[in-house]
Amino acid sequence: MSSQVRVRLLPKARCMFDEPVQVKVSGLRSRQVVTMRVRSTDEKGELFSSSATYKADGSGEIDLERDPSLSGSYTGVEPMGLLWSMTPDTVHKRFHKTKSRNPHMVKFSVHEEEGDGRMLAEATNERLLIADGVTRRPVKEGNIRGVLFTPPGKGPFPAMLDLYTLGGGLSEKRASLLASRGFVTLTVALYGHEDMPWNISEIHLDNFEEAIEFLKKQDKVGSIGVGIISLSKSGDLALSIASYLQDVEVTVWINGCCANTVFPLLYKKRQILPGLTCDLSKAIPTESGAFIGKYSMPNLLAEENKATLIPTEQATGRFLFVASEDDQNWDSKAYMDILVERLQRHGKDNFESVSYPKTGHYLEPPYGPYCPSSSHALGSKPVLWGGEPKTHAAAEVHAWKKILDFFRTHLSCDATQTKDKL
Repeated sequence: MSSQVRVRLLPKARCMFDEPVQVKVSGLRSRQVVTMRVRSTDEKGELFSSSATYKADGSGEIDLERDPSLSGSYTGVEPMGLLWSMTPDTVHKRFHKTKSRNPHMVKFSVHEEEGDGRMLAEATNERLLIADGVTRRPVKEGNIRGVLFTPPGKGPFPAMLDLYTLGGGLSEKRASLLASRGFVTLTVALYGHEDMPWNISEIHLDNFEEAIEFLKKQDKVGSIGVGIISLSKSGDLALSIASYLQDVEVTVWINGCCANTVFPLLYKKRQILPGLTCDLSKAIPTESGAFIGKYSMPNLLAEENKATLIPTEQATGRFLFVASEDDQNWDSKAYMDILVERLQRHGKDNFESVSYPKTGHYLEPPYGPYCPSSSHALGSKPVLWGGEPKTHAAAEVHAWKKILDFFRTHLSCDATQTKDKL
């Protein structure tokens, strides 16, 4: 490595996963062309990497907030492009980062453009999923299996239920980030976690009622009700929780469905919604080996499927609907339109909606690698998720801020609530 060349990550090399960093390189020759590379390994051992070519200014410096990439994984001025453009060494692999205590370690390096590509300098960005002072407590009470994250300080804090359910197991990533932003957050598993079976045939709403009551009893919780955040299959589950149960103040629905999908939904041992099924034989194969699942879904408004539609007009809380217009898993934008029309038809104005063009199904907290395709939880074959990397990355930044602002605005927090519990 060159003793003069230096990579700086500003304001610091250790930051939260959902925070941007400014990448600067100094000590290069005037107008020197170099390749910048990024490498990271996920929890399953899959290597992700990206690269971009940059030209230093007259002072031998590069600033990714100012200078354009000339070629590589992306082009143009993209301050965080090296992160969102990372791709896996193995095709159809999704970036797995589900454990809150494992930081996302990203290695930035600068290489000579000519010759053997000798490395000139490197720096490591430690991207945290859980902020300093946030407590993490596994929960195994009654039918609840999950992890509770609590912000530091006396509070009071609003309460959040994170639904990241289809695929089994437990994901702590989004919940720990929400707690780091000031929400007492419980993430729960639906199946395949600890003593929970992997194979289920129905979903019981009672379990989520239990989770809401558990959240409300936490000492630092000051909200009268709870907020719910969801994605994909858990989107329709979130709608049902908000429509049938009490104490749900705010629901964020991300690329979900407006009908109850896959599993019948039960409450007090009685079925309240049948499960909408899809026809996987209608999935369209592509040259990449991944399938487009969007056309496997039936017409939700057909008479035979209307019983699966969720009565969202019953909900008393507020909704934020977030849809990706190029979702190839199913037509999230069309489902959002049905939700909006249904609420308006019932005289409701308790919602906001936003959609993003050229954006795919997995809309998550920002600055992780974009995922074009990966295995689907309900099938053994890989599926296309849709979207274009650059546009999808920008949508994640915008959506995450909007979601946090929405919760802070509409999820009430009363200091007297915590005093009553102590």
